[in-house]
Amino acid sequence: MSDGISSPAPEDQDIQTIKELGRAYESMTQQLSQVIVGQTDVIEQVLISLFCKGHVLLVGVPGLAKTLLVSTVAESLHLGFKRIQFTPDLMPSDITGTDVLEEDRTTGKRVFRFIHGPLFSNMVLADEINRTPPKTQAALLEAMQERRVTIGEETYTLPKPFFVMATQNPIEQEGTYPLPEAQLDRFMLNIVVDYPSAPEESQIIKQVTGTYKANVKPVLSGEDIVRLQNIVRRVPAADHVIDYARDVTRASRPNEPDAPGFVKEMVAWGAGPRAGINLILAAKARAILQGRFHAITEDVQAVALPVLRHRVMTTFNAESAGVASDDIVKMLLDEVKPVHSLT
Repeated sequence: MSDGISSPAPEDQDIQTIKELGRAYESMTQQLSQVIVGQTDVIEQVLISLFCKGHVLLVGVPGLAKTLLVSTVAESLHLGFKRIQFTPDLMPSDITGTDVLEEDRTTGKRVFRFIHGPLFSNMVLADEINRTPPKTQAALLEAMQERRVTIGEETYTLPKPFFVMATQNPIEQEGTYPLPEAQLDRFMLNIVVDYPSAPEESQIIKQVTGTYKANVKPVLSGEDIVRLQNIVRRVPAADHVIDYARDVTRASRPNEPDAPGFVKEMVAWGAGPRAGINLILAAKARAILQGRFHAITEDVQAVALPVLRHRVMTTFNAESAGVASDDIVKMLLDEVKPVHSLT
């Protein structure tokens, strides 16, 4: 018999969860602000990727607290965290783990036992990913894409949630192994970490050279993150929002008949369908973090740079003229207009 109390509808549960996690996001930014000065856009984009089950490539010169940002995010999210310093002599087994031969003292038999590598964590920082050879990069690629590791005949599933944040120094190219386009495309977002403003830099110097000590408390658990990851895909996006993401993506391809003239002239290779998928997923996650229950075209525009900058390859002529992929993306946003805004 019914007790007369109806359980909440799934939609109501989703809305309640979004409200709770929206408040948790505000608390999280407050926790991070104890350690990370400024970088609000970077923090938002990192969390967007996390809530979309995506991976992040952080690009910035040394000394901008990229490693500190990742470790602090992991601490505020109550997640396992491992840091891997990528070097030219790093082997795949150094990150995935390996089988070791052990002798059972009771039976005298020798058996193989798998020793887990640092990839078996919730959040993995791949520091200076372009310093390691392609063989090790490929091992990381499998873990990022499949969320599992294969050693010999055995396959091991990585923990949930699993999130790779890689860093890359843009000013050093000697002795590095540039990431191939196929692996770059596996990163949902390419986030540029820029220099702080003058007031922010003053605050950084005061904190680091003084007696200040942050007290970061965990706000979300791994279960909370998995729950939000499932809800992100249920956030509605109207057809005109999806069409807008599609149009921006297709306009980046120089072989499209309707591509703008500057794309045909300055773009060697445009974004693939995965870019449109990530535009919408990131827009949905951003809507949640902004306290809304549906994605809008402004969300797509806000995430276009980190989603597209590593998927739009410029020509030599564009590079020689000082035109970067960021410039192309901004020109695309000016060129392609949402359908609903047309009169």
